[in-house]
Amino acid sequence: MSTVSRRPALTPRQLTRTGERLSFVYLERCTVHRDANAITAQDAEGTTHIPSATIGTLLLGPGTRVTHQAMSVLGETGAAVCWVGEHGVRYYASGRALSRSSALMEAQARQWANPRSRLAVARAMYRLRFPDEDPAGLTRHELLGREGKRVKDCYRVQAARTGVPWRGRRYTPGDFTSGDAVNQAITAAAQCMYGIAHAVVTSLGCSPALGFIHSGHELSFVLDIADLYKTEIGIPLAFDVAAQDEEDIGPRTRRALRDRINELSLLNRCVDDIKHLLLPETTGSSAPGDDRDVVTLQSDHGHQVASGVNYDGPEDYGDELW
Repeated sequence: MSTVSRRPALTPRQLTRTGERLSFVYLERCTVHRDANAITAQDAEGTTHIPSATIGTLLLGPGTRVTHQAMSVLGETGAAVCWVGEHGVRYYASGRALSRSSALMEAQARQWANPRSRLAVARAMYRLRFPDEDPAGLTRHELLGREGKRVKDCYRVQAARTGVPWRGRRYTPGDFTSGDAVNQAITAAAQCMYGIAHAVVTSLGCSPALGFIHSGHELSFVLDIADLYKTEIGIPLAFDVAAQDEEDIGPRTRRALRDRINELSLLNRCVDDIKHLLLPETTGSSAPGDDRDVVTLQSDHGHQVASGVNYDGPEDYGDELW
């Protein structure tokens, strides 16, 4: 049997595509270790094997211990790892996912750096959330106002549909139980969606910080992407869970959200949405750089040349680059 140090690193083509992975796995009060290319979760009830290449996001809750070998295989297979608080409410830290290509990161930076294209992407995000409205020509302030009204309307509609009393959004950071059952469910769903969005954003090689609606935070773009599905998935599901029972709101919301995400193939959709937003001239599945593991050097006039070459004279470039 080969040792861990002798195992070859996985290439992008060997990895499970982001859209085909489990949305997230939440673990608490266990030890996470490695067995070959799987991770194991060991607690008082025994050991569970989880193929690491099938995980989108691993959420590590209270009481978890993770070994160096487990983190090694999670990094090799491109799984995002987030350390979260009890019930998944608090987000503490994360391990970066695997990304080999900078194509989407560069597209994101170009769109973000220009105020006009940044606003255009924000309008496109609004259009994805509310396809029955045309945001063309709206200012940022007008976009925020309409978004706020639509979210309030969503709360009222879902309360009427489920019969759950709604007294407004109430959440105290760090105190999950301070809100009523439906507020707890909304919080739990939101935190899970942030983890999922973070996994997709980083696995595609994008910057979590360069947001088009949110700004000033290291996860601004993650918040942008998670919000795309707030009124369609997160809020309705939270009201459904709260309408069933007020006990164990956090775990039941996470399980229901996991099942819903798998039913809707949300990871595939999230990947396509990000590519469409950042590279609108291409379709999601044909965006460049998906499997690229190539380092190039920037030359003049937008040309890129191969790395690992000593460009000592014009003959190394070719006359057309000079």
